[in-house]
Amino acid sequence: MQWTELIIFVLLFGLVTVMGFIAARWRAAESLDHLDEWGLGGRKFGSWITWFLVGGDLYTAYTFVAVPALLFGAGAMGFFALPYTIIAYPLVFLPVLRLWSVSRARGYVTPADFVRGRYGSPLLALLVAITGIVATMPYIALQLVGLEAVLRSMGFNASGLLGHLPLLIAFIILALYTYQSGLRAPALIAFVKDILIYVVILVAVIYLPAKLGGWESIFGAASDKLTAENPKTGAPFGDILLNSNNQLQYATLALGSAMALFLYPHSVTGVLASRGRDVLKRNMSALPAYSLLLGLLALLGFVAIAAGVTPITNNATGRPDTNTIIPELFNSQFPSWFAGIAFAAIGIGALVPAAIMSIAAANLWTRNIYKEYIRRNATPKDEAKQAKLASLVVKFGAVLFIVVIDPQYAIDLQLIGGVIILQTLPAVAIALYTKWLHRWALIAGWAAGMLWGMVLLYQIPNPASGRAHFGGSALALDKLNILGWQPFEGSTVQIYVGFVALIANLLVAVVVTFVIRRMKNVSNGDDDTTGEDYHVDEHDENLRPIAVH
Repeated sequence: MQWTELIIFVLLFGLVTVMGFIAARWRAAESLDHLDEWGLGGRKFGSWITWFLVGGDLYTAYTFVAVPALLFGAGAMGFFALPYTIIAYPLVFLPVLRLWSVSRARGYVTPADFVRGRYGSPLLALLVAITGIVATMPYIALQLVGLEAVLRSMGFNASGLLGHLPLLIAFIILALYTYQSGLRAPALIAFVKDILIYVVILVAVIYLPAKLGGWESIFGAASDKLTAENPKTGAPFGDILLNSNNQLQYATLALGSAMALFLYPHSVTGVLASRGRDVLKRNMSALPAYSLLLGLLALLGFVAIAAGVTPITNNATGRPDTNTIIPELFNSQFPSWFAGIAFAAIGIGALVPAAIMSIAAANLWTRNIYKEYIRRNATPKDEAKQAKLASLVVKFGAVLFIVVIDPQYAIDLQLIGGVIILQTLPAVAIALYTKWLHRWALIAGWAAGMLWGMVLLYQIPNPASGRAHFGGSALALDKLNILGWQPFEGSTVQIYVGFVALIANLLVAVVVTFVIRRMKNVSNGDDDTTGEDYHVDEHDENLRPIAVH
């Protein structure tokens, strides 16, 4: 047991726990028995709070252990996280402003609320809500994977329930203060989390290269290790440069991930909690600063290679846990007291996004399933109570997932989650600008994209782990079979499955919309009998409905 690290970790964890409970009194409302207050912080967070909240929401503990671990194991492919977090913000700049305006004017809490109002379709809204919940659950589980990696480095590596006990205690505490304080808790804690992360990473990228002989030595060691033959596959582990087979996958994965980022319910929750369009404009401009941090952090994967770090073997599975690379790097290269601060930064970095994600999933359940199908006359107090209970279920469901199932499945499921959430893009993002796509066409497109995405993911093996199916999200073009036609037969070039599935979704939605409109003789406008059209005044904080069909 690493006692010094553990004591510092517990002290800092205790600090954020206290902050989590007192957050209920921070910017206090008359009552938290309303979904706007509990689930969106009263919709009144300013620029600084929103910046830390959204940043803490998107740059998670798993990001901070998984990205460098991917560089450690595969090389340049792990850098996909950099372009995707850079292009995401200009890509979503205008849609996010419009979604905020619509939601503020109409009282929407979730993206499914917007779909319900826009198309007047409970079924389409239900599909968007279920998709969001399903895609979010493994994301929460992955925060536990990051937290467990830190706990293992401190000595908690027993098999069975005993090894998971610290994790369970941490999430019970998280569940209690989130239940009491709602979104205010992670918003307040995000300040501590991000400050710790920035300090740790900046120290690491200055101190470690100087200690290990400079970046030239580090990149040389990484190149030698990655180009060696993998005994399990007979191919190199990777390289510090992309090759002809993975360049397309790199580009489509970056673009697909950027489009998916603000479709996740927890991202929308952070956006809707802000108090104005100007706040969002400033944040979309400033959030790429996190990408600089992520780029520096990613390089620590190569630093770990030069330092000769080896991952801890998980006693429960008997396999090396590559997620422990960064904690082990800090453990071996830093004094114990600073390693304790680094472990606390990663551990707290798991709590902030896990809290926001569970709140977002609870909001979807409450507004788009419970109130729509179970209790239509639910009062605001009933909604808030239901959301609080649902957030507890979501958190402990994620813990149960990690305890019962091999965490590697959570990683695979998160890759699937990205493919899944992308299928809501036409109904959520495109619908912000046009209602031309028919609601039944959107449902058909969602089903087509989801089905084909799952079929393609099923075909992907993972030779390194021995997985025959669902082994990743990189599909060889050779496996693209379109109704018996293989346009890229024999090609080993890879592409991101989510990108392919989204194209199928859009094509089906467009074709079905065209057919429906021709059948009904509707050349423009919309033939739906329900739903709202909007006019956005870019200089106004509100968005006014101009027509209800």
